[in-house]
Amino acid sequence: MTVDITILVGTMTGTAEIVAEEVQTALEGAGHTATIAPMDALDAGIFEGAGAVLVISSTYGNGDVPDNAQAFYAAIEAAKPALDHVSFGVVALGDRTYKATYCEGGLKFGRLLAELGAQRIGEPLLHDASAGTLPEEIAAEWVVGWVEEHLVPALEAA
Repeated sequence: MTVDITILVGTMTGTAEIVAEEVQTALEGAGHTATIAPMDALDAGIFEGAGAVLVISSTYGNGDVPDNAQAFYAAIEAAKPALDHVSFGVVALGDRTYKATYCEGGLKFGRLLAELGAQRIGEPLLHDASAGTLPEEIAAEWVVGWVEEHLVPALEAA
């Protein structure tokens, strides 16, 4: 089964965008299609017709979503669209040295989407910036397994 995934990107410094590009390449290499959508100018309309979504978001401040994602997050929270037709995954970027807010930017998106009826598929991928690994490499290795082991079976069962 070929899956079409919309990759929503929340970033401050561009790291999440680099991760999204590598994830897109890995997905396309596995025969799937992926569209990258930076959160800068998005609204709840992005979910119309979207069956599978992957949120890739960094964390800033006190566990906040990045600047380019704040308006999008607020718009979804205010509009409260019904997202029961959406399956999603999360790649959350953070730094374990900030224990109380580790990966919270991406995890906030996951909680909000679930509250609106979207079905989270699999566990979020949490990347620790202090681990000495490149998030784009870890995410590219993770995403194909996530799609084939978790997302495809969920979509087939729906």
